[in-house]
Amino acid sequence: MKSYQIAVVDDDAQIREIVEAYLHKEGYHTITLSTAEAALELWKNDPPDMWILDIMLPGMSGFELCRHIRKEAEVPIVMISARDEEVDRILGIELGGDDYLTKPFSPRELVARVNRLFHRVSSIRQALEIPAPSHPEYATIEIGELRLVLEERRVFWRAEEVEITLKEFKLLQTLTEQPNRAFTRDELLTLVWGDNYYGSDRAIDDLVKRLRRKIKELPVDTVWGHGYRLRIERTGQ
Repeated sequence: MKSYQIAVVDDDAQIREIVEAYLHKEGYHTITLSTAEAALELWKNDPPDMWILDIMLPGMSGFELCRHIRKEAEVPIVMISARDEEVDRILGIELGGDDYLTKPFSPRELVARVNRLFHRVSSIRQALEIPAPSHPEYATIEIGELRLVLEERRVFWRAEEVEITLKEFKLLQTLTEQPNRAFTRDELLTLVWGDNYYGSDRAIDDLVKRLRRKIKELPVDTVWGHGYRLRIERTGQ
């Protein structure tokens, strides 16, 4: 676990130095940056395993940077800010952040949360690497025009492959394995993120929105006040 690389993006040099020192002591590799623009260049050329983002950055904000990163991948993101407004915390989670800390924060608490996030990511990846059953009927799941190839972690819509992230695949697999079942948001959070998730349940809403953008006619229905289900039409009724 300790070979992970973490990018720390904050315009306050003292905070960067303190966070870097504590992460190094824990055994992590770090890259420190002062602007979101520099972070985007890093993301394009050598993406880290986790981001620690300050919200109030010069130029592009940490919120906007989080949005850019989350469009492409499910890498863990911890957001930090001097503002202790509930709306900021909710927005940070809804944009795809996995955790939120308010300045001034304890560096030890930050390290504990980083460790916890990496443990969760590792558990999910291990779960997804469990081989699918050898029976041919379980190698793929087909619901109407949607097809999931489980062993290859690939998704096809109307025979066209759709680029999809780890969490998006896990959510689709969960829904397709029990079509027409209405899952609560809490159930989906546990099944997709793991038992230790402690962020907003609106993270599921964001995941569903991204899937709907990628697959325009995806038959995932919102069950108002409850959660989501993958709808299939029942025949012979």
